Amino acid sequence: MSLVLPSELVVDRFLPTVRAMLARRLSERGMTQNEIAIELSVTQAAISKYVAGEASGEERFRTDPDTVATVDRLAEGIHTGEMDGYDALAELLALIQRLEDRGPICELHEEEMPELQGLGCDLCVRGLDTDVRAEREVLADVRSAARTLATISGMAEYVPNVGTNVGMALPDASDETDVAAIPGRIYSMSGRVEVPANPEFGASSHVATAVLAANTVDPEIRGAINIATDDRLLEAASELGYDPLEFDASYEERADRLETRFAEASGVPRVAYHRGAFGIEPITFVFGATATDAAARLHELVEIASG
Repeated sequence: MSLVLPSELVVDRFLPTVRAMLARRLSERGMTQNEIAIELSVTQAAISKYVAGEASGEERFRTDPDTVATVDRLAEGIHTGEMDGYDALAELLALIQRLEDRGPICELHEEEMPELQGLGCDLCVRGLDTDVRAEREVLADVRSAARTLATISGMAEYVPNVGTNVGMALPDASDETDVAAIPGRIYSMSGRVEVPANPEFGASSHVATAVLAANTVDPEIRGAINIATDDRLLEAASELGYDPLEFDASYEERADRLETRFAEASGVPRVAYHRGAFGIEPITFVFGATATDAAARLHELVEIASG
């Protein structure tokens, strides 16, 4: 695990860049290197490097419009004497807060700490609230489920041509942006199951439609996996007492039709499938309370079907 505080990035990457930008602008306004060093509280040797361009800093800050505009205001205010240290500090702190709110500091933080990627993380801005924790838990569950799929012996045989995906909804999900899945879908290659990326919210409308329909009928069902429809898997499901439910293959108003079928069946089945149609590959959905629950159920089905 890499543990990087955003404040470290501010000190190590942001401040040197801003100081270099500010030093050059103050130099362009005729201030001496000694005067600039006093204003920025650094050595004259450092200012010399800044002005010479030997310490250029982080490109994403140098080209960020908000940072450029703020540095220009600071340079003008310091040069004219209209801005003192208090005013300059207030400007910089406000800029840092903006850059941490899905801005360049946030982007850099995600690069330095990959565990944050895909979270839509607002941790620096609003702290660890219940919504953020719920998102992290869902993403972690989907990630674990995807790893399980990649290790199931014989799983590649049941990956459809359109690819497999595994999804999980947040509590009280309302649309597909509340459902996490694997971007680009999971696919098979040379008999192996390949997971191309970490999960993200809104990554799959296909599996999200099924998850949301199931969740509407039964709030306890928040996970689903799509696989190729195969009679061996359906027979395995029947052996386990899951009573697979068939539904129409058409994509048109699928969410409404799935909700209707689930309601008619007096609840969400553990396995639901269709036989395909013109241009539509036969697909089966395996549902679970979570993504990992659905993956465990599918693992059991594949083992029986392959046995």
